[in-house]
Amino acid sequence: MRPVYLDNNATTRVDPEVVQAMLPFFTEQFGNASSMHAFGAAVGDAMRTARKQVQELIGAEFDHEIIFTSGGTESDNSAILSALETQVGRDEIITTMVEHPGILSLCDHLAKTRGITVHKIGVDSMGRLDIEAYRKALGPKTAIVSMMWANNETGTLFPVDLLAELAHEAGALFHTDAVQAVGKIAIDIKSTEIDMLSLSGHKLHAPKGIGALYVRKGVRFRPMIRGGHQERGRRAGTENVPAVIGLGKASELALKHMADEQTRVKALRDRLEKGLLQQVGNSFVTGDPTNRLPNTCNIAFEYIEGEAILLLLNKAGIAASSGSACTSGSLEPSHVLRAMKVPYTAAHGAIRFSFCRDNGEADVDQVLEAVPAIIAKLRELSPFWQGADKAPAVFNPTFA
Repeated sequence: MRPVYLDNNATTRVDPEVVQAMLPFFTEQFGNASSMHAFGAAVGDAMRTARKQVQELIGAEFDHEIIFTSGGTESDNSAILSALETQVGRDEIITTMVEHPGILSLCDHLAKTRGITVHKIGVDSMGRLDIEAYRKALGPKTAIVSMMWANNETGTLFPVDLLAELAHEAGALFHTDAVQAVGKIAIDIKSTEIDMLSLSGHKLHAPKGIGALYVRKGVRFRPMIRGGHQERGRRAGTENVPAVIGLGKASELALKHMADEQTRVKALRDRLEKGLLQQVGNSFVTGDPTNRLPNTCNIAFEYIEGEAILLLLNKAGIAASSGSACTSGSLEPSHVLRAMKVPYTAAHGAIRFSFCRDNGEADVDQVLEAVPAIIAKLRELSPFWQGADKAPAVFNPTFA
């Protein structure tokens, strides 16, 4: 039984080329980039190269617009907290109901402890943003709008270019959590009005614990972590140099493989999707079928639990993830699927398959062979399935 990894939206394998690029900075080029001697200068030069590689991946105009961080969550927190400090007289945040916890948890905390007003904009059955509700929420008190570029569960893409323009019309800053989008779709940030953008290395074949925050030149910024003068005074602490180099190399490789992500990888995703829908009744794809990431497939299988599916998939050597989370001993569907109003009978059985450039046709073949039998077995055991096999799917967002 060969292992099949289809959980790349959770994390990716570090590319061997990235590992090779990092290795010298553990043992040979070990200097501190802030030091004035040759050891430090060599490391400083390598970090500047890495910064330019990230700059090129997202289409930033200047390399100094890139701030290295520990990952997406730190970048998200830094963007929002900075905006609240710099946007004097504004104490409202606009976000969405389907954001990553790196955004929603902070917003809930700020609402509870600092009295910040948080507007969470809803989505439709395909996960598309309610633009009119967003327009109505914008106002003179809006400090920052923070909306993801691509949803981590469904892959649905938001029109961040338009959303940023609307935010600026209201005098607010605009931040996007692009952790899932960077490296999968082409981004030219300088052609947009986006003020800040978060990305994370381990989503694009770099190590865990490294990320970046793009801050457009001219946007006022207040650091969340204070101390030394690293990152032009915007993020204190001695840099994790090997990881920075790894993120730079991964960014270079992501640009190189972008066409592959959007063609071959997308074709693998589409083939899996089509095969599963043909073989397994009472199932449907969640998210926008025409405007989503090329690697992401989230399918809801009605009348069974996602956790049970994952356990049997794991036994078959297949790694995927569930749209449900176990909280305090009780199963609750994901907040994303709840916001999309996916019925509980389907939301509990949602499984996300997320591809990367490492995947191939054999992976799809193995999943198509395993999943129909797994679903059939679990439905035989499900008390909710009796008679449902003769009923149509209760929710079909594609034709909503």
